[in-house]
Amino acid sequence: MNNFKKLGLNDQILETIQKHGFTDPTKIQEKSIPFLLNGRDVIAGSKTGSGKTLAFTTAIIHKVEKSQGIQALVLTPTRELAEQVSKSVKDYSRHKGLVVSAVYGGVSINPQIEKLYYTDVVVGTPGRILDHLSRHTLNLGKIKLVILDEADRMLDMGFIDDVNKILYQCPKNRQTLLYSATISSDIYNIAEQHMHNPVKISVDVRVDTSKLSQIYYQVPQNLKFSLLVHLLKMNNSGLVMVFCNTQRATDYVAKNLNKQDINAIAIHGGLSQAKRSKTMQSFHSRRKDVLVCTDVAARGLHIEDVTHIYNYDVPKESKQYIHRIGRTARAGKNGKAITLLTQRDYENFDRVQKDNNNVDIPRKETPHIERLSIAPMKKTFRRMRRSKNLYSHHYSY
Repeated sequence: MNNFKKLGLNDQILETIQKHGFTDPTKIQEKSIPFLLNGRDVIAGSKTGSGKTLAFTTAIIHKVEKSQGIQALVLTPTRELAEQVSKSVKDYSRHKGLVVSAVYGGVSINPQIEKLYYTDVVVGTPGRILDHLSRHTLNLGKIKLVILDEADRMLDMGFIDDVNKILYQCPKNRQTLLYSATISSDIYNIAEQHMHNPVKISVDVRVDTSKLSQIYYQVPQNLKFSLLVHLLKMNNSGLVMVFCNTQRATDYVAKNLNKQDINAIAIHGGLSQAKRSKTMQSFHSRRKDVLVCTDVAARGLHIEDVTHIYNYDVPKESKQYIHRIGRTARAGKNGKAITLLTQRDYENFDRVQKDNNNVDIPRKETPHIERLSIAPMKKTFRRMRRSKNLYSHHYSY
């Protein structure tokens, strides 16, 4: 705890940190907290699980006064992350009694409107924040602190205009904190428009390769699901995340894993907010051991004790591979990332290796397995916009 005390935190925050079982600050906490408490704007390169939420919550606790209106705003790219961050901020600031509201779409807006009347801190997604602003049910006039969490993901999802609109409605003399796994030119454009002489903090966001084992199996398309089942049954300890590239593949894999007596559950953007929340509660509470997910649904979620990551589909963007495998081998624990490589995955896999400094992912001999008797995923046909031509989507199984 002495190392936390050296960062300038008061006794109440230190007591809260101790109750949560933290003993030493992470790199992002150690580097950023002194600047945050000093009121500086900060751009921080950090990934999920780096301890950034505790870091920026110390600034919230330091600046926000109870029952004085909404004074802090945290913008997140997804509803799940908004829920998760709001819960953490509420827990960390409990000694101060701050009222924290999660504001996102997919649920009724009326309960949010009612709670905003007595809220101190708002955590929300850009779309729903703008909705409240247009209804005049959210007043940003007293904002002292704005946090952009997972800023790169917000830009990837097309929220840059929404973010700009929101920031322009906040007081100019506020403190602004920006957290992003990658720092792009678009990130710097936001900083130039909305931040005041920001401190740039970089921490090692690479995966700890000494703790992470990366391998791939080359497998025929018609044995891909069978191999996944075989590997999951061979390594049935800890929590597992299986990544697919599409919502339909996610549902298909989860449904058929359960038919093979593997306790799996799916999460993707096509589910209702209530269903997505219920899914994450099941996974966090260990009622489900395997989370089958898309990149959009999983980005930003902090899930502890994930021992294995399976790339059922190789991501189209190479940086998504790094985001995926970065969910295991955390806090000094070992982890394993397994990619199931079929012929249609070669191009994406080559891109992953090339774009990540020709990372060497060794091939492992595929075990002898029998093909499971399951229904193949149906092809879907959609009418092309402004055309009578049809095209088909092929999914792996």
